[in-house]
Amino acid sequence: MGIKKLAWKGLLLLGVLALFIQGFTKIDLTAKDDFIGLQLWSVKDDMKKDPKATVAKVGEMGYKFVEAAGYNDGKFYGMSPTEFKKLCEDSGLQFLGSHTGQNLPTKENWDKTMAWWDVAIDAHAEAGVKWIVQPWMSEEGYKSLDGLKKYVTYFNAVGEKCKAKGIVFGYHNHDKEFTTEFEGKPLYNHMVELSDPDKMMFQLDLYWIDKGGKDALKYFEMYPGRFMLWHIKDNKELGESGTMNFNEIFKHKKESGLKYGIIEVEEYNFAPLVSVEKSLEYLKSTNY
Repeated sequence: MGIKKLAWKGLLLLGVLALFIQGFTKIDLTAKDDFIGLQLWSVKDDMKKDPKATVAKVGEMGYKFVEAAGYNDGKFYGMSPTEFKKLCEDSGLQFLGSHTGQNLPTKENWDKTMAWWDVAIDAHAEAGVKWIVQPWMSEEGYKSLDGLKKYVTYFNAVGEKCKAKGIVFGYHNHDKEFTTEFEGKPLYNHMVELSDPDKMMFQLDLYWIDKGGKDALKYFEMYPGRFMLWHIKDNKELGESGTMNFNEIFKHKKESGLKYGIIEVEEYNFAPLVSVEKSLEYLKSTNY
Protein backbone atom coordinates (compact mmCIF):
# COMPACT_ATOMS: atom_id res chain seq x y z
CA MET A 1 0.00 0.00 0.00
CA GLY A 2 1.35 3.44 -0.96
CA ILE A 3 2.29 6.15 1.50
CA LYS A 4 -0.48 8.44 0.19
CA LYS A 5 -3.13 5.78 0.77
CA LEU A 6 -1.85 5.16 4.29
CA ALA A 7 -1.91 8.88 5.00
CA TRP A 8 -5.50 9.22 3.76
CA LYS A 9 -6.58 6.22 5.82
CA GLY A 10 -4.92 7.74 8.88
CA LEU A 11 -6.67 11.07 8.36
CA LEU A 12 -9.99 9.32 7.84
CA LEU A 13 -9.49 7.34 11.05
CA LEU A 14 -8.67 10.52 12.98
CA GLY A 15 -11.76 12.22 11.58
CA VAL A 16 -14.04 9.35 12.59
CA LEU A 17 -12.42 9.27 16.04
CA ALA A 18 -12.97 13.02 16.46
CA LEU A 19 -16.65 12.70 15.57
CA PHE A 20 -16.95 9.73 17.91
CA ILE A 21 -15.48 11.71 20.84
CA GLN A 22 -17.59 14.78 20.00
CA GLY A 23 -20.71 12.63 19.98
CA PHE A 24 -19.97 11.32 23.47
CA THR A 25 -19.27 14.85 24.70
CA LYS A 26 -22.73 15.90 23.53
CA ILE A 27 -24.32 12.93 25.24
CA ASP A 28 -22.59 13.76 28.50
CA LEU A 29 -23.72 17.38 28.38
CA THR A 30 -27.27 16.41 27.52
CA ALA A 31 -27.38 13.92 30.39
CA LYS A 32 -26.16 16.65 32.73
CA ASP A 33 -28.81 19.14 31.59
CA ASP A 34 -31.65 16.65 31.54
CA PHE A 35 -32.03 16.52 35.28
CA ILE A 36 -32.89 20.23 35.79
CA GLY A 37 -36.59 21.07 35.80
CA LEU A 38 -39.02 23.69 37.11
CA GLN A 39 -41.60 23.48 39.88
CA LEU A 40 -44.61 25.16 38.27
CA TRP A 41 -45.63 26.72 41.59
CA SER A 42 -42.95 29.26 40.63
CA VAL A 43 -45.26 30.57 37.90
CA LYS A 44 -48.57 29.75 39.57
CA ASP A 45 -50.36 32.96 38.57
CA ASP A 46 -49.33 32.53 34.94
CA MET A 47 -50.52 28.91 35.07
CA LYS A 48 -53.92 30.11 36.27
CA LYS A 49 -54.20 32.66 33.46
CA ASP A 50 -52.86 30.65 30.54
CA PRO A 51 -51.30 27.27 31.34
CA LYS A 52 -50.64 26.35 27.73
CA ALA A 53 -48.74 29.53 26.90
CA THR A 54 -46.86 29.37 30.21
CA VAL A 55 -45.69 25.78 29.72
CA ALA A 56 -44.58 26.66 26.18
CA LYS A 57 -42.49 29.56 27.54
CA VAL A 58 -40.89 27.31 30.16
CA GLY A 59 -39.87 24.92 27.43
CA GLU A 60 -38.38 27.75 25.35
CA MET A 61 -36.20 28.77 28.30
CA GLY A 62 -34.36 25.45 28.21
CA TYR A 63 -35.89 23.62 31.15
CA LYS A 64 -36.04 19.87 30.55
CA PHE A 65 -39.03 18.86 32.68
CA VAL A 66 -41.71 20.22 34.98
CA GLU A 67 -43.05 19.31 38.39
CA ALA A 68 -46.72 20.18 38.66
CA ALA A 69 -48.54 21.86 41.54
CA GLY A 70 -51.98 21.83 40.03
CA TYR A 71 -53.57 18.41 40.51
CA ASN A 72 -57.27 18.33 41.36
CA ASP A 73 -59.99 15.71 40.84
CA GLY A 74 -58.08 13.63 38.31
CA LYS A 75 -56.85 16.60 36.28
CA PHE A 76 -53.75 18.79 36.04
CA TYR A 77 -54.47 22.48 35.63
CA GLY A 78 -57.93 21.55 34.36
CA MET A 79 -56.54 19.13 31.75
CA SER A 80 -56.71 15.36 31.61
CA PRO A 81 -53.46 13.54 32.45
CA THR A 82 -52.76 12.70 28.81
CA GLU A 83 -53.66 16.22 27.64
CA PHE A 84 -51.29 17.86 30.10
CA LYS A 85 -48.54 15.35 29.32
CA LYS A 86 -48.92 16.13 25.60
CA LEU A 87 -48.80 19.87 26.27
CA CYS A 88 -45.50 19.40 28.09
CA GLU A 89 -44.03 17.17 25.41
CA ASP A 90 -45.14 19.52 22.62
CA SER A 91 -43.24 22.24 24.52
CA GLY A 92 -40.05 20.17 24.68
CA LEU A 93 -40.60 19.17 28.31
CA GLN A 94 -41.17 15.98 30.22
CA PHE A 95 -43.87 15.81 32.88
CA LEU A 96 -41.97 13.96 35.60
CA GLY A 97 -43.43 14.84 38.99
CA SER A 98 -46.20 16.45 40.98
CA HIS A 99 -46.96 18.04 44.34
CA THR A 100 -50.24 17.01 45.92
CA GLY A 101 -51.53 15.31 49.05
CA GLN A 102 -53.98 14.98 51.90
CA ASN A 103 -53.79 15.68 55.62
CA LEU A 104 -53.35 12.89 58.15
CA PRO A 105 -56.58 10.87 58.12
CA THR A 106 -58.41 9.81 61.25
CA LYS A 107 -59.44 6.20 61.75
CA GLU A 108 -62.93 7.20 60.61
CA ASN A 109 -61.85 8.68 57.27
CA TRP A 110 -58.81 6.51 56.55
CA ASP A 111 -60.59 4.54 53.81
CA LYS A 112 -61.95 7.72 52.22
CA THR A 113 -58.46 9.26 52.16
CA MET A 114 -56.92 6.13 50.71
CA ALA A 115 -59.64 6.07 48.02
CA TRP A 116 -58.68 9.67 47.17
CA TRP A 117 -55.09 8.54 46.80
CA ASP A 118 -56.12 5.65 44.52
CA VAL A 119 -57.73 8.12 42.10
CA ALA A 120 -54.82 10.54 42.33
CA ILE A 121 -52.18 7.85 41.80
CA ASP A 122 -54.05 6.44 38.79
CA ALA A 123 -54.17 9.93 37.24
CA HIS A 124 -50.46 10.41 37.80
CA ALA A 125 -49.70 6.95 36.42
CA GLU A 126 -51.73 7.78 33.32
CA ALA A 127 -49.58 10.89 32.85
CA GLY A 128 -46.43 8.78 33.25
CA VAL A 129 -44.94 10.73 36.16
CA LYS A 130 -42.00 9.32 38.12
CA TRP A 131 -42.84 10.81 41.54
CA ILE A 132 -45.52 12.32 43.73
CA VAL A 133 -44.44 14.56 46.61
CA GLN A 134 -46.52 15.83 49.50
CA PRO A 135 -45.16 19.27 50.49
CA TRP A 136 -46.81 19.71 53.87
CA MET A 137 -48.01 18.16 57.11
CA SER A 138 -50.88 19.41 59.26
CA GLU A 139 -50.25 20.40 62.89
CA GLU A 140 -50.43 16.81 64.20
CA GLY A 141 -47.01 16.15 62.70
CA TYR A 142 -45.38 19.01 64.56
CA LYS A 143 -46.99 18.71 68.00
CA SER A 144 -45.48 15.45 69.21
CA LEU A 145 -43.30 12.52 68.22
CA ASP A 146 -46.40 10.33 68.42
CA GLY A 147 -48.15 12.57 65.91
CA LEU A 148 -45.15 12.45 63.61
CA LYS A 149 -45.06 8.65 63.84
CA LYS A 150 -48.69 8.55 62.73
CA TYR A 151 -47.80 10.72 59.75
CA VAL A 152 -44.88 8.48 58.78
CA THR A 153 -47.13 5.41 59.01
CA TYR A 154 -49.59 7.19 56.73
CA PHE A 155 -46.87 8.25 54.27
CA ASN A 156 -45.48 4.71 54.16
CA ALA A 157 -48.97 3.45 53.26
CA VAL A 158 -49.26 6.03 50.47
CA GLY A 159 -45.77 5.14 49.31
CA GLU A 160 -46.74 1.49 49.05
CA LYS A 161 -49.71 2.41 46.85
CA CYS A 162 -47.51 4.59 44.65
CA LYS A 163 -44.85 1.91 44.32
CA ALA A 164 -47.47 -0.56 43.07
CA LYS A 165 -48.08 1.80 40.13
CA GLY A 166 -44.39 2.45 39.42
CA ILE A 167 -44.31 5.86 41.13
CA VAL A 168 -42.02 7.01 43.95
CA PHE A 169 -43.62 8.87 46.86
CA GLY A 170 -41.78 11.55 48.79
CA TYR A 171 -41.97 14.45 51.21
CA HIS A 172 -40.87 18.07 50.75
CA ASN A 173 -39.64 20.03 53.76
CA HIS A 174 -39.84 23.62 54.90
CA ASP A 175 -37.80 25.14 57.74
CA LYS A 176 -40.12 24.01 60.55
CA GLU A 177 -39.01 20.39 60.22
CA PHE A 178 -35.55 21.47 61.36
CA THR A 179 -36.50 23.99 64.05
CA THR A 180 -38.96 21.59 65.71
CA GLU A 181 -37.29 18.97 67.91
CA PHE A 182 -38.46 15.81 69.66
CA GLU A 183 -36.24 14.14 72.25
CA GLY A 184 -33.35 16.47 71.39
CA LYS A 185 -33.39 15.70 67.67
CA PRO A 186 -34.91 17.63 64.73
CA LEU A 187 -38.28 16.40 63.53
CA TYR A 188 -36.81 15.80 60.08
CA ASN A 189 -34.25 13.33 61.41
CA HIS A 190 -37.01 11.29 63.03
CA MET A 191 -38.99 11.33 59.80
CA VAL A 192 -36.09 10.04 57.71
CA GLU A 193 -35.20 7.35 60.25
CA LEU A 194 -38.79 6.15 60.79
CA SER A 195 -39.76 6.03 57.12
CA ASP A 196 -39.32 2.96 54.92
CA PRO A 197 -36.71 3.67 52.18
CA ASP A 198 -38.57 1.26 49.89
CA LYS A 199 -41.76 3.31 50.19
CA MET A 200 -40.63 6.88 50.74
CA MET A 201 -37.91 9.24 49.53
CA PHE A 202 -37.21 12.87 50.38
CA GLN A 203 -37.23 15.99 48.27
CA LEU A 204 -34.78 18.24 50.09
CA ASP A 205 -35.46 21.94 49.74
CA LEU A 206 -31.97 23.45 49.89
CA TYR A 207 -33.19 26.92 50.86
CA TRP A 208 -35.54 25.82 53.66
CA ILE A 209 -33.01 23.53 55.32
CA ASP A 210 -30.59 26.47 55.34
CA LYS A 211 -33.27 28.76 56.82
CA GLY A 212 -33.92 26.07 59.43
CA GLY A 213 -30.31 26.40 60.58
CA LYS A 214 -29.07 23.05 59.28
CA ASP A 215 -26.46 21.99 56.72
CA ALA A 216 -27.58 19.91 53.73
CA LEU A 217 -24.12 18.33 53.48
CA LYS A 218 -24.42 16.92 57.00
CA TYR A 219 -27.70 15.28 56.06
CA PHE A 220 -26.13 13.72 53.00
CA GLU A 221 -23.53 12.21 55.35
CA MET A 222 -26.09 10.99 57.89
CA TYR A 223 -28.63 9.65 55.39
CA PRO A 224 -26.82 8.87 52.12
CA GLY A 225 -28.99 8.01 49.17
CA ARG A 226 -32.29 9.22 50.69
CA PHE A 227 -32.59 12.47 48.73
CA MET A 228 -33.69 11.55 45.23
CA LEU A 229 -34.88 15.10 44.56
CA TRP A 230 -33.70 18.58 45.46
CA HIS A 231 -35.58 21.83 45.30
CA ILE A 232 -32.91 24.29 44.21
CA LYS A 233 -34.01 27.57 45.71
CA ASP A 234 -32.76 30.91 47.02
CA ASN A 235 -34.32 33.89 48.76
CA LYS A 236 -35.58 35.05 45.37
CA GLU A 237 -33.91 34.19 42.06
CA LEU A 238 -31.01 31.72 42.27
CA GLY A 239 -27.87 33.52 43.32
CA GLU A 240 -29.82 36.55 44.57
CA SER A 241 -28.97 36.22 48.24
CA GLY A 242 -25.29 35.43 47.83
CA THR A 243 -25.53 33.01 50.76
CA MET A 244 -26.45 29.72 49.04
CA ASN A 245 -23.32 27.72 48.20
CA PHE A 246 -24.76 25.69 45.33
CA ASN A 247 -21.32 24.82 43.94
CA GLU A 248 -20.31 23.02 47.14
CA ILE A 249 -23.69 21.32 47.53
CA PHE A 250 -23.61 19.98 43.98
CA LYS A 251 -20.24 18.34 44.63
CA HIS A 252 -22.12 15.92 46.89
CA LYS A 253 -25.09 15.12 44.64
CA LYS A 254 -24.06 11.48 44.18
CA GLU A 255 -23.70 10.94 47.92
CA SER A 256 -27.17 12.41 48.51
CA GLY A 257 -28.84 10.09 46.00
CA LEU A 258 -29.87 12.96 43.71
CA LYS A 259 -31.54 12.03 40.44
CA TYR A 260 -33.38 15.24 39.57
CA GLY A 261 -32.94 18.88 40.55
CA ILE A 262 -35.94 21.20 40.46
CA ILE A 263 -35.64 24.98 40.46
CA GLU A 264 -38.31 26.78 42.48
CA VAL A 265 -38.78 30.53 42.91
CA GLU A 266 -41.30 31.80 45.45
CA GLU A 267 -40.28 35.45 45.86
CA TYR A 268 -39.34 37.70 42.96
CA ASN A 269 -37.39 40.76 41.88
CA PHE A 270 -38.93 40.46 38.43
CA ALA A 271 -42.01 39.00 36.78
CA PRO A 272 -42.14 35.27 37.69
CA LEU A 273 -41.38 34.09 34.15
CA VAL A 274 -38.35 36.36 34.04
CA SER A 275 -37.21 35.20 37.48
CA VAL A 276 -37.33 31.50 36.59
CA GLU A 277 -35.41 32.14 33.37
CA LYS A 278 -32.73 34.10 35.24
CA SER A 279 -32.53 31.29 37.79
CA LEU A 280 -31.89 28.70 35.10
CA GLU A 281 -29.25 30.93 33.51
CA TYR A 282 -27.55 31.33 36.88
CA LEU A 283 -27.50 27.59 37.54
CA LYS A 284 -26.03 26.92 34.12
CA SER A 285 -23.25 29.40 34.92
CA THR A 286 -22.22 27.32 37.96
CA ASN A 287 -20.35 24.04 37.89
CA TYR A 288 -23.35 21.93 38.84
